[in-house]
Amino acid sequence: MSLETLTWKDGNLVLIDQTKLPNVEVDRVCETVEDVWQAIKILAVRGAPAIGVAAGYGVAIGALRAEPGKVVEDSLKAADYLATSRPTAVNLFWALDIMRTLINSHDGDEASLTAAIVEKAIWIHDDDRARCHAIGENGLPFVKDGATILTHCNAGGLATAEWGTALAVIYAAHDAGKKVAAFVDETRPLLQGARLSAYELNAHGVPVTLMCDNMAGIAMKRGMIDMVIVGADRIARNGDAANKIGTYPLALIAKHHGVPFYVAAPTSTFDMSLDNGDQIPIEERDPEEVFVIGERRMAPENIKAFNPAFDVTPANLIAAIITDKGVINSPSEEKVRALIEA
Repeated sequence: MSLETLTWKDGNLVLIDQTKLPNVEVDRVCETVEDVWQAIKILAVRGAPAIGVAAGYGVAIGALRAEPGKVVEDSLKAADYLATSRPTAVNLFWALDIMRTLINSHDGDEASLTAAIVEKAIWIHDDDRARCHAIGENGLPFVKDGATILTHCNAGGLATAEWGTALAVIYAAHDAGKKVAAFVDETRPLLQGARLSAYELNAHGVPVTLMCDNMAGIAMKRGMIDMVIVGADRIARNGDAANKIGTYPLALIAKHHGVPFYVAAPTSTFDMSLDNGDQIPIEERDPEEVFVIGERRMAPENIKAFNPAFDVTPANLIAAIITDKGVINSPSEEKVRALIEA
């Protein structure tokens, strides 16, 4: 992609404001820790890996803005504050733990600590780029020439430092000369598939067909889908995977129709402290997101809305988890441990 989801410039974090896409491409400049927190909260930056990268830079901003004698204190406060922005994507907490470890173990002066914090944030950014490209290459063998691939939400370059997770596999196949096409679910209520995945796949030259979330069943029944690839925000050690709401029913439909269902995610998305997906915290967002599309209300006044942002797909519905370190076929705790702890 030509777009840079996140950039570090003159001590500020500059983001593409994804709430404005695809109609307007504008930057959102984060000059304070509060700016980064707000950008994560309102989904100006979203996608588990990108949230982790943004959080790393948020701690760096906290260090750079700290008063003399308070770099350690203010940096740790920044990490704790950013951890409250969203609960489900484990990459956020993974990145913040890296920053806390650095801060707590550093034995130099404040200037060297601040420099080290900024350097570590840049490392997290570069590390995610490398992981995304590795996921693409590791997933390439699963994609047959001529395949039509269904994806849900946005797990592309806009959700990561570069190239994406699920979409990285599609990009790798396309760039290798395979004739692939993508079907994209709209992904209600915030339409990340329609607004973001369709936008960047089209920009990459991949043929795209958009459909409503509830059309996957008939598409699979008609043989229009060869495989499904989605991202993940947190994966338990038994292979259960949390992803954008609507992923779980998609996996059930795919299982019924014999369509292989793949999850693509970096190893930083695994939470080895959790036995299974029932323990993954599920964010519930503002009901207004369900009631409104754009600026138009689509439902009667004085009713309730149920708005979980994620659901969990059990490991037994997942054909394989494609990671930067390799592939976990028919995931189980034993197989997850073998790859993550290798």
